[in-house]
Amino acid sequence: MSHPYPSRHSPSSGSFVRVNGKIRAREVRVVGTDNKQLGVLTLGEALNLARVGGVDLVEIAPNATPPVCRLVDFGKFRYEQAKKDKESRKHQHATRVKEVQLSPKIDSHDLAVKIEHSIGFLCEDMKVKITLKFRGREMAHTEFGFQVIHKFLAEIAPYGHQDFEPKLIGRGINAMISPLPRNKRARPPAPTAAGEAPLASQAPGWSPERETPVHNERPARPQSGQPQPDGFANNPFAQIEVNR
Repeated sequence: MSHPYPSRHSPSSGSFVRVNGKIRAREVRVVGTDNKQLGVLTLGEALNLARVGGVDLVEIAPNATPPVCRLVDFGKFRYEQAKKDKESRKHQHATRVKEVQLSPKIDSHDLAVKIEHSIGFLCEDMKVKITLKFRGREMAHTEFGFQVIHKFLAEIAPYGHQDFEPKLIGRGINAMISPLPRNKRARPPAPTAAGEAPLASQAPGWSPERETPVHNERPARPQSGQPQPDGFANNPFAQIEVNR
């Protein structure tokens, strides 16, 4: 009699691992609870060992000949697999690649921002792909593009090394930067907030006798009826003489 609902140990439940009666092979190579080889046994013998030991028979290498099964509690097995998957995902970001696009006429401030972002990527163990595109007649002077690339590489040298020399491919220059090992990498720079206001002492018009910059002060508003510095009172036509 077939069950209307799949077992919690079935592949359809998301584990993708055959357990106990779901194993299809006639013979299996069994690994004991102490990770010792128990040899090749029939499926019935392996299931009896699991039943006597109060554990499950879990297929861990289905493509082997014969398939390899392990005597282990399935809950513990899933916990170990989840822990391994989490550790592997933690190191996967090292293979991620971030692309930074440049131009031969890039402004020095924009170049500094691109360098800062690239250093941040390298400090997170990511690779950085540099792409510099030429437009129109800029192809006639590719040396300016190479100057920008070499300046960029010199700035991030303490954090990463280039995988190959910059190459001119089509209408652009490409380069790939890999992060240096942590023990050879420079210390990450202190983060700066975007749009951070400069210090008062760095603002133009600042004087030590005042708490605020001078250029922020507004001139005193003249009182009613008092002429302004340009000679006008409240009525701008008061000083006009009309010839009759």
